[in-house]
Amino acid sequence: MNNFLLLLLAITCVLPMLHILALSFSSASAVTAGEVTFWPVDWTTAAYENVFGKKEYLVAFWVSIKRVAIGVTINMLLTILIAYPLSKENSQFPGRTIYAWYFVFTMLFSGGLIPWYMIIKDTGLLDTIWALVIPSAVPIFNVIILLNFFRGLPKELEESAKLDGAGYFTVLWRIFVPLSMPALATLLLFAVVGHWNSWFDGLILSNRTEHYPLQSFLQTIIIKLDPAYLTPKQAELNALMNNRTSRAAQIFVAAFPILIIYPFLQRFFIKGIVLGSVKE
Repeated sequence: MNNFLLLLLAITCVLPMLHILALSFSSASAVTAGEVTFWPVDWTTAAYENVFGKKEYLVAFWVSIKRVAIGVTINMLLTILIAYPLSKENSQFPGRTIYAWYFVFTMLFSGGLIPWYMIIKDTGLLDTIWALVIPSAVPIFNVIILLNFFRGLPKELEESAKLDGAGYFTVLWRIFVPLSMPALATLLLFAVVGHWNSWFDGLILSNRTEHYPLQSFLQTIIIKLDPAYLTPKQAELNALMNNRTSRAAQIFVAAFPILIIYPFLQRFFIKGIVLGSVKE
């Protein structure tokens, strides 16, 4: 019975994706007529040609790759360096509770969109890749998961390492980090998905379209397509599409890298998220 219920749940997750994939490869007339279910009708790649037919899309794709590479590296480094000391007892780290609540407070409350924008503008980060990664450099939720994971590791490991002369950084990078790979892989997946799918900050913090990440560029060009700026070839492609086919193509262009990465991290996902979410 459990296998049957899980199979039904898997089907309910897969079928919508198959439907969207079929829409992206179907003609506008077939989609409008409601003829598309789980297999393309009047096969066409017009939606994908529209997505990849201009160099601007490739530039936006490259910006997203840079954002993920830089942003995820900063996220993971700061998450580890913050979670490790916060996982200690107050006797080892005086003032730990104050620091912990300082970080939790920033997760619950913010200054609002306008002060956030003004700070980024006054620091000279607008229209740069750093505006997309520095404001979200410390993911507090990830810090909480990792510090609870660290607290669950045997304290005897750290004590024995210190008896052999190891310092805090040696203990962190040679003992805690290797033992925390399930949790770190889970947080890595969170960070990659968060940076790759983010689009709103790109619209707000970038003044030129060549600085847009992929999601922001697709939001402005595909969803809000202006026929007045179409070339004859693009107008011909646009006639073979409608909003549903272009949005379906957008979903797969955006989701494809995550679909590639996820299978390699999935085996760590459940173990990491469960172990890191239980506090002693």
